Amino acid sequence: MSDLFIPYGRQWVDDEDIQCVVDVLCSDFLTTGPAVERFEQTLAHYTGARHVVAVNSGTAALHTAYYAAGLQAGDEIITSPLTFVATANAALYLGATVKFVDVRPDTGTLDPSRLEEAITRKTKLIVPVDYAGHPADYDNIRAIAQRYGITVVADAAHSLGAVYRGRKVGTLAGLTTVSFHPVKPVTTGEGGAVLTDDPEWARRAAQFRSHGIVRDSRRLPAGEGPWYYEMQDIGYNYRITDIQCALGTSQMRRLDEFIRRRRVIAERYTEAFRDLPGLEVPVVLPGVEPGWHLYVVRLEGGPAVRRRVFERLREAGIGVQVHYIPVHFHPVYRKMGYTEGMYPCAEDFYRRAISLPLYPKMTDDEVEFVVETVRRVVRDVVGGGS
Repeated sequence: MSDLFIPYGRQWVDDEDIQCVVDVLCSDFLTTGPAVERFEQTLAHYTGARHVVAVNSGTAALHTAYYAAGLQAGDEIITSPLTFVATANAALYLGATVKFVDVRPDTGTLDPSRLEEAITRKTKLIVPVDYAGHPADYDNIRAIAQRYGITVVADAAHSLGAVYRGRKVGTLAGLTTVSFHPVKPVTTGEGGAVLTDDPEWARRAAQFRSHGIVRDSRRLPAGEGPWYYEMQDIGYNYRITDIQCALGTSQMRRLDEFIRRRRVIAERYTEAFRDLPGLEVPVVLPGVEPGWHLYVVRLEGGPAVRRRVFERLREAGIGVQVHYIPVHFHPVYRKMGYTEGMYPCAEDFYRRAISLPLYPKMTDDEVEFVVETVRRVVRDVVGGGS
């Protein structure tokens, strides 16, 4: 094992970020204070969304968005099997059913050509996933959703800062969820947000993140005073702190810089690997500017080759990862009747995929080390080496 280790993702926190957090720690509010609203306003200004509700994780954002859109027991969502389990699980939290539709073989995003055959009278939401930071095919997905009166919720955990046909991610669906985990485009440590142009969905989201509680002085019962509040529905404690939001607001000033650096690294990888036998580089569709949360290559030769390459790269100090084990492979979903073979494109994608290191703080020397090592290992393994 090499002493050098380059992870697949890493946050970049600078002195200004730290000072912004310190300022909040020295202030009167550590949570539910003005820093939360500032962060929401910053996200709204950047994306063009009219309303933003910040929460304490990307998973909470999904759960909150589904609730805001009216998902309930007996409803169905349609989503991609090539995603982290939270995309599907958040529907189960509300008693809904999850249906999967296979992905495009080129981008790994939801395949619109397969959508209509999965839609039923119970379908409430279509949830495309912006896999690896490449926005899904929103024009076709929205057109299908509109024909059937279905709401689109974008799982944009990977794609804040990406652009689709001239529009920034955040306004491409009825509701959009983003994540601020440390390996994501910007970080709050942990965190997420729901973005929407619909004021009623925003109101429901804000209520849901704080126990379903409403404070409204115009609705005071007789004899009650300014302390009065009502829990009008079952909600959760999904509040995000001012500490986290101070970091997030500071990080947002560098989001475009972060995305530019990610694109430079991705371009270097594509240039280096495009003609490497046995390896496929990611596809970028016309009109799309990905956020490059991940750079996922696919290897020829199946799972055995992928495992040998993966282990050799790890031994060399390159912290490759695999994104993702298809959701329907997990035991919880197998118990629901899902089996291997149901979504062949997603399954093939998974069995050949490796995510290479890609984060803004990577140095040029680290990028070149990854390039040289990947080229050597793939040539050796695919060429019959051990």
